[in-house]
Amino acid sequence: MIVAGDAGGTKTQMGIFSKDRGPRQPLFEVQFQNTGYADFESIVAEFLARSAEAGFSLRRISACIGVAGPVIHGQSRMTNLPWIIGEKQLQNKFAFSTVKIINDLEAITSAVPLLKPTDLLTLSEGQPGPRGNIAVIAPGTGLGEAFSIWDGLRYHARASEGGHADFAPSNALQISMLRVLQKQGSHISWESVCSGGGLPRIYEFLKDHTSGEEPAWLSEKLNQAQDRTPLILAAAMDQDHPCELCIRTLDLFTSMLGAEAGNLALKVMATGGVYLAGGIPRRILPFLRKGPFMEAFRHKGRVSDLVSSMPVHVILQTGVALLGAAACGLASLERSCRS
Repeated sequence: MIVAGDAGGTKTQMGIFSKDRGPRQPLFEVQFQNTGYADFESIVAEFLARSAEAGFSLRRISACIGVAGPVIHGQSRMTNLPWIIGEKQLQNKFAFSTVKIINDLEAITSAVPLLKPTDLLTLSEGQPGPRGNIAVIAPGTGLGEAFSIWDGLRYHARASEGGHADFAPSNALQISMLRVLQKQGSHISWESVCSGGGLPRIYEFLKDHTSGEEPAWLSEKLNQAQDRTPLILAAAMDQDHPCELCIRTLDLFTSMLGAEAGNLALKVMATGGVYLAGGIPRRILPFLRKGPFMEAFRHKGRVSDLVSSMPVHVILQTGVALLGAAACGLASLERSCRS
C-alpha cells in the first residue's frame, strides 16, 4: 500500500492505494478544506488518525504528494497558501518509509495516459500524433501548466510554472485591462487573469471601464461574498436570468485562456493533445464550446494550422491529481520492489 495526496490551494485529498486495485480505486479516501488547518502536517496527522480508525496501519509505507507549488530539492512553498511541505519533514514526523513530493500539475499530467474516453470532453479532435507530447493547463485557484514527453517506453510528466509568466494581451480591450491591472499590482501574469482569482478582476474591469452594468441583485450578493467567483459563474450560466456582464466576463476569460493554452501547446509541441484540468473548466463547458476559446487557441499566425491540428480535451474526471499522485507512488513502489 501507499499513501497519496493532492494538496491544492483550496482543498486537500488524501487516499490509500494498493497495487492490486490500482490508482483509480482507493482503499480509503478523505477530503479536507485547507482553511481549517494551520499547515499540511495537521492534515496528514488527521488523515492517519482516521485511517487507523478505519483499520489501516500506515507506518513504514511510502507516500507521494502532489502540491500546488514549485518543488525544489524535495520541498515546496505553496503558491496560494503559507505552507511549506518537505519530503524529509514528512518522512521523519510520520515514519513513512519514503516520501516523494511532486507538483500538482505533474501529478495531473501523469494521470492523463490513464484516463478513459468517458473522463474527457473533446473540444477539438484535431489530428493527434502517435505518442506526441501532451500539454496540461489547469485554471482553478491558480493557473497550473505542465507537459509530458514520450521516451520510447512511457510518458514522463514535467512540471512548469508557466502560469506565472507575463500576461500578453492580444487586442485593444485586453491591453486596456492590462494597463488597469498594472496600476493595482507590479506583475500581471497569466494566472492573474486566467484563474479563480482572475475572474473577479476581469469582472471589475468590465464593470468600471466599459459599458458593463451590474444588476442590483448581484451587487448585493457580491458585496457580501468572501469568494465572488462562484457567483459570477452562476450568474453567467443562469438559464432563466443570465447576467450580461458576467457573460462578457466569461467570454473574455475563455478567450485569454484559449490564447495561453495555444501558447503552451506551441512551446511543447503538444501533438498528443492539450488537456484542460482544474475546477473551472468543468463548470463552464458551454462557454468553452463557444467560439472565443478555440478561436484564440488557433489564432497563431503562420502556425495556426499547426496548433489547429492539436486535439483539445477537457478533463471531466474529478480527483485527477490524486489519481496521478497515486500512479506515481505505485510506480515507484513497483520499481523499488524489482530492485
